[in-house]
Amino acid sequence: MLTLAIFKPHCLKNPIAYRTIQQIIVDNGLEIIASKRMTLSQAEAEQFYDEHRNKFFFRRLVSLMTSGPLEVVLLSGDNAIQRWRDLMGPTKVLKTVYTHPHCIRSMFGITDTRNATHGSDSVNSVAAERKFFFG
Repeated sequence: MLTLAIFKPHCLKNPIAYRTIQQIIVDNGLEIIASKRMTLSQAEAEQFYDEHRNKFFFRRLVSLMTSGPLEVVLLSGDNAIQRWRDLMGPTKVLKTVYTHPHCIRSMFGITDTRNATHGSDSVNSVAAERKFFFG
């Protein structure tokens, strides 16, 4: 099974966070099978996050995702979607620090928007996101 993960720009700016997250992936039996470093344009970020267009955090999210390079990876492994989501932890960083102190977002997230990583939430999302980033 595959899933798509994104290391957000603020995470790539921190080499310790970046290397640690890569090691967490390997240590937990997931394999990076494709990787692409890129900088999203505003239009691309708006298109990717279109489902959130009418939410209060949309502009902040687009701004973050266009603020510098990000890395998109395809992960492979048994139950990859759920395993990656478990490794990331919940979206809400402040709460996650207390409820899931050893997850990626707890360790490297700064805010709910700058929460270090993204992960597909379903097989359909993986397919759409993979097509968006890898063609």
